[in-house]
Amino acid sequence: MRIHIPETHAATPMAYLMSAHAVEIARAGADFSKSVYVHSTFSLREFEAARVRTAQINGCAMCKTWRSARDVPGYLESIGAAGHTSVVGNGPAPDEAFYLNVAKWRDSDIFTERERVVIEYAELMGLDPDGMAFNDDFWSRAKAVLSDSEVVEMGFSIGSWIGFGRLIHVLGLDGATACQIERGSAPA
Repeated sequence: MRIHIPETHAATPMAYLMSAHAVEIARAGADFSKSVYVHSTFSLREFEAARVRTAQINGCAMCKTWRSARDVPGYLESIGAAGHTSVVGNGPAPDEAFYLNVAKWRDSDIFTERERVVIEYAELMGLDPDGMAFNDDFWSRAKAVLSDSEVVEMGFSIGSWIGFGRLIHVLGLDGATACQIERGSAPA
């Protein structure tokens, strides 16, 4: 780990980080992350397609193993938001074949056009944001299947995942928190 985590908090390093360092900023980040999971209008498959591609790019072990259908209810409960509606209610959960194919989305026939666009959105935003800004081909395809509101919503969602996932990974907290839901921590 790149920051000191007291032994008493070894099992929950993100909860410690968020309560001990940059507390107001961490709280705002956690609220941002929660909003992405609670207020998304995307189908669960579309949401997961972009989230997983972002996790793969970020390298965060916790984010790559996160499954929103399985993990969001516990996450919301852990932060006192149990009972909120969430993206989990936005259609059927993807199967593991879906998750295994996200990185090779160009060669897979299991994704809809909207799913392909949001995966590409995540990929471009994570790897080539400057090129994306001027990529008229991408924007033409995106605007053919996404409304302006959806473009903005997906951009904020990907931004949240990039921020939290990279922070968790670069600080070395993803190994310690893999498959754990911590009170007050936010998944990427």
